[in-house]
Amino acid sequence: MAEITTQQVAQLMMGVARAQLAIVDSIENSKAGFKFTHVRPTLETASRIRSNLPETLQDFPSRLLLQMLGRNQPDAERVMQDLEALISGTGTAPSRDVAATGTTSNTTPDSSAESLDMT
Repeated sequence: MAEITTQQVAQLMMGVARAQLAIVDSIENSKAGFKFTHVRPTLETASRIRSNLPETLQDFPSRLLLQMLGRNQPDAERVMQDLEALISGTGTAPSRDVAATGTTSNTTPDSSAESLDMT
């Protein structure tokens, strides 16, 4: 059997998420509001996004589909980085922001331009 790379797994997972998103979109077209009334809350529960538990590979597909529901869909490079972090056990703290808000956060603690401190 051939060796599968993290990049190939990331691409496969994105393809599955796109297929799932197509199904959700088709239901949304026939019943407006379905996506955010029914699907999103169920996915948030399945992904354990609000729990204080560390992210796991088991939660990753649900988190990926949540990201696909947002306006800024993740790219293959980001998905690959998240997968590598989960496999290595270092966690994916930045993806938590992406799944919750649908956007990426490029701010750092030292970034004064993005700081909300007004003292």
